[in-house]
Amino acid sequence: MLHRQIRTELLQALQAAKGLTLYRGIMEDPVCRAMLVFLEKVTGQAPMEQILDSYGEIFRLLSAKAVLAGEMPVGDAWQDYLLNLILYQDNPFSEAAASIPYGQLGRSLKQAAAWDLNKLQVLHRVEAGAVLASLLKMEKESLAGQLPVWDALHIVGETGRDGRPKARALKELLSGRDDWSACLEALADYYSCAGSGIFGRYGAFRWVSRHAHLEGIDEPDPVHLEQLIGYQSQRQEVVDNTEKFLAGLPANNVLLYGDRGTGKSSTVKALLNRYQARGLRLIEVPKSALGDYPLIIRKLKGKPQLFILFVDDLSFEDSEVEYKELKAVLEGGLEVCPANVLIYATSNRRHLVRERFSDREPAGDEDGDLRIGDTVQEKLSLADRFGITVLFAMPDRLLYLDIVRGLAEQRGIDIPGSELERKALLWEAWHNGRSGRTARQFIDDLSGELGSQKKQ
Repeated sequence: MLHRQIRTELLQALQAAKGLTLYRGIMEDPVCRAMLVFLEKVTGQAPMEQILDSYGEIFRLLSAKAVLAGEMPVGDAWQDYLLNLILYQDNPFSEAAASIPYGQLGRSLKQAAAWDLNKLQVLHRVEAGAVLASLLKMEKESLAGQLPVWDALHIVGETGRDGRPKARALKELLSGRDDWSACLEALADYYSCAGSGIFGRYGAFRWVSRHAHLEGIDEPDPVHLEQLIGYQSQRQEVVDNTEKFLAGLPANNVLLYGDRGTGKSSTVKALLNRYQARGLRLIEVPKSALGDYPLIIRKLKGKPQLFILFVDDLSFEDSEVEYKELKAVLEGGLEVCPANVLIYATSNRRHLVRERFSDREPAGDEDGDLRIGDTVQEKLSLADRFGITVLFAMPDRLLYLDIVRGLAEQRGIDIPGSELERKALLWEAWHNGRSGRTARQFIDDLSGELGSQKKQ
């Protein structure tokens, strides 16, 4: 028989979970559902094998989440997980706090959020391992001293991949307070800065057309602008436009075009790593989803974050008509693109729709286009609707070698300069021609070769 005080505390936790209002969606999470099952089994005095089974399910789920998190928890794994759910919850309070000053939020909304915080604090105090150990000890089970607990499920040495100091600070604030409802304004301030739901949790997303929703990317490309060598004036033009966007000033959609492997995509992805803390979010949209742009824009409209819709490797064959969807979004559609959304696209073509010599020749048969000039202008007008176009041309020999030397320095490769240049030019001749990508591939190969030599 479980000690009366412990059973009372578990019953209170169970009641707290079922009494949530705005944050009740938290209990739909798999880990929380497993915790509810455990509480019901224990308080209902279910057979020990059922209680052990429910505890094992919580442990399995928490361990998987802790390994993926890759960061030091605040409290034990259950406590840290619950705190994360609070931070990244999408509900009427978090959505309102993300876009409206705290003082303007309705009194009833604040009261409901404070009520829920107190309920969640009761759940935060649950120590399932200690409860189960107590049960095993009372039943004289030999497993009592061997029971695995989740106080240290994280990977030792990991300090966190996401760099979200505000999130950690708020988790530590809640963890150290006796009354969570007193932290309501601090929580609202967090939502105001970081955003709510998926937009608070992730900085990078991909649009999944078949489900018509945004999918957060756990580990976006870590490339930083400072790591990219060459093309400084081109990147500065993109950075300047992005800075205007972040400052709330008029900014343009951007087309980055030029030869393959010159760092166009890396430039866009690096913007997220510089500006995510200032509210920038990056959404990767495939060319095939251009028809979804009105839907995507409606999902983003009114959010406090600023969004760049990123279309990589954009080009169209002359038989493809999807480019007309993009033209309408860029300029000319009935629905205005909101001020918090821009489109950045990369392409190997300056004119995004393939144009043939036959397009400029007079019609030679009955199926020919009587208005050849109009057809050509329609194809050329897509690129013109980007306010800024930035050219990334194939590097010459000097720039290619500058990129090689810079990458070698970043990797700590120490070989004579003349030898490095000889190898780099040989690699370029035998592989993909001169480009930043070719330089990186050469450095990757050289790093592996030198590392292998050290091991021998």
